[in-house]
Formats: sequence, structure tokens, C-alpha cells
Amino acid sequence: MNATKNYVIGLTGGIGSGKSAAAEIFRSFGVQVVNTDELAREVVEQGQPALTKIAEHFGRNILSTEGVLDRATLRKIVFSNPAAKSWLEALLHPLIAKLLQERLAEANSPYSILESPLLFETEQYKFVNRVLVVDVSEETQLSRAMARDGSSEAVIRSIITSQIDRDERILRADDVVSNDGSLEQLQANIKSLHTHYQGISSTQ
Repeated sequence: MNATKNYVIGLTGGIGSGKSAAAEIFRSFGVQVVNTDELAREVVEQGQPALTKIAEHFGRNILSTEGVLDRATLRKIVFSNPAAKSWLEALLHPLIAKLLQERLAEANSPYSILESPLLFETEQYKFVNRVLVVDVSEETQLSRAMARDGSSEAVIRSIITSQIDRDERILRADDVVSNDGSLEQLQANIKSLHTHYQGISSTQ
């Protein structure tokens, strides 16, 4: 259960589902959003101990010539090697969890959003009061993620496989919003949820 003083909504969904689009709509209503992908990048910035450990473990070829983490190269390694993925998660997940708790505690909107693609997989759901899942079909996931990231279908499918099963994700959600339609439909659905969440958080 959420240990911060604020009411927190966990926002999650599979790769390519549109979590970021949903988060931006919440932001437009003045809701503070803590994005775990951003935190994950923060903990491996140049000068951070985690980046040094990653380079020592995987070799300096996962760094650019400027010494910055080559995320695409690292992604290919960890999604084709379960042991490498487990090692990286054991290093990063505790660092990210510590940082997200600090950021959530600093939030001062009526409620806040924890945007995380791995809300259930990393047990980050323990830091939220309620879970919202943005859901799309697997076909939509593939087309959107491939267009956005420039990754191959095989890489995107491996990421989908590594994430919690779609049906289980929906089963564990308190709220589900479909994003197979237009941006306008998503905006209308998020606006309705925003009103709902304002009401819930005001009674806590």
C-alpha cells in the first residue's frame, strides 16, 4: 500500500499502449506525474554508480563514445538473455523504487500519477492506492511500438512477452481505459477519470 501522504494512481499498460499520452492528458489537468522510465534514465546518467556497474558487467561497448549509456544496445542484450535481464533489474529496481517514493512524497496536486510500464512486475503497485490500465490489442502494440522506437517486430514481441500477461493486467486493475480509438476518445475518458479521482482523493 502507498506509504506516502498523497493519493496515488498507478498508470500502466503494455508497450505501445499509450501510457505516455494518457499521462500527458492528466498533466494538462494539473496532475503531477512521476514517470519511472524517466527515473530509470536518471539513475544511469553519467557519474552515477549504477552506470559504472553496468559498464563493468556488460563491457564498455554499451557506452557511447561520450560515455553515455547506449540504451538500444543494452535493450538488445537484456531481452535476449534472461540472466542479464535479471542482473540489471536487481541493480536498478531498488534505486528506482527509492527515487519514486521521494518524488511521490513531494507531489502537491490533489492526487498524483505513478506512470510505470512495470507496475506489477516490479511490485511498484505497493506504492499506489489505485491502478489504471491503458489497454490496446497486441496488433496495436506492435504497430505503435515499432513505429515509435524503430525496433524490429522480434524485439517488440520479446518485450511484450517479458511484461505481465494482458488479461492478468486487466484483472488486477481498478480502472481500464481502451486506447484503440482516437486521441479525442482517450481525452474524454481521461477527463471522466480525472473527475472521479478528484472525488476519491478528496475523501482520503
